Amino acid sequence: MIDHDRLFKELLTTFFWEFIELFFPAVTAYLERDSITFLDKELFSDVTSGDRREVDLIAKAKFREQDTFFLIHCEHQSHPATDFSKRMFHYFARLYEKYALPVYPIVLFSYSTPQRSEPTTHQVTFPDKTILEFNYSVIQLNRLHWREYLRHENPVAAALMAKMQIQPQDRPIVKLECLRLLATLRLDPARMQLISGFIDSYLHLNAQEEQRFQTQLSTLGLVQQEEVMEIVTSWMEQGIEQGRQEEAQSLILRLLNRRIGAVDSQLQTQIQQLSLSQLEELGEALLDFTEITNLISWLEQHSSSN
Repeated sequence: MIDHDRLFKELLTTFFWEFIELFFPAVTAYLERDSITFLDKELFSDVTSGDRREVDLIAKAKFREQDTFFLIHCEHQSHPATDFSKRMFHYFARLYEKYALPVYPIVLFSYSTPQRSEPTTHQVTFPDKTILEFNYSVIQLNRLHWREYLRHENPVAAALMAKMQIQPQDRPIVKLECLRLLATLRLDPARMQLISGFIDSYLHLNAQEEQRFQTQLSTLGLVQQEEVMEIVTSWMEQGIEQGRQEEAQSLILRLLNRRIGAVDSQLQTQIQQLSLSQLEELGEALLDFTEITNLISWLEQHSSSN
């Protein structure tokens, strides 16, 4: 299962300025780029459902050439929801009340269907009067065509084209164009992997599509072919390494369960944070474990050694 919220949050926090630049260029005219900071996550009770909800992303930024600040609230939604406009208003009202700063609200809809246009307002009206009209900005990816973003030299465009309006037969072409655009951006390896991983998560090709991808790749110039294949190879190696690590974690937990009994969630989290080589060391050490304290002691020693 794809962790949509994690992928989108990583993308937007890493490339927040580029996100605003791509979809809200007018905001960049008054936004002081170097002033952007991200606030701690906010938890609010949803009065309509009784649930507690977490606001996705809140950025605090300074008005250019001024000493005043404002908030940009960006909410990611990976599935359709009823009364979403009301929820956006509730978030706005509570953020505005808590921080006493202007709030610029944005929703990024990333689901594939339905393609009906999402509302951008929440109103409270009477036959003789409008009491409230709350407006927010909407980016609905399934209503944007990927070809319209090919010319944008922007890492967010390279990533989000993978979630835009794509005909099934165009998936290999779109993946190639995403990677081709990414190759032109000359990002550092970590940010390059973030974008390429995002693309591969949403445009993971089957064997037939992979063949079409390779055919289309061969039509590029040699330099572009090499640049794209370098990204693909790096992502494949990372995927293989990740797969080996997850397999090792699973094996370690099964062995521990047999040797010393069930391992609680806190210790499992510590084990999942170990590197592949560290997991291999633990795999050898656990053969001598007789009780849970042996594992706790090993993890403490390993932590202190770092």
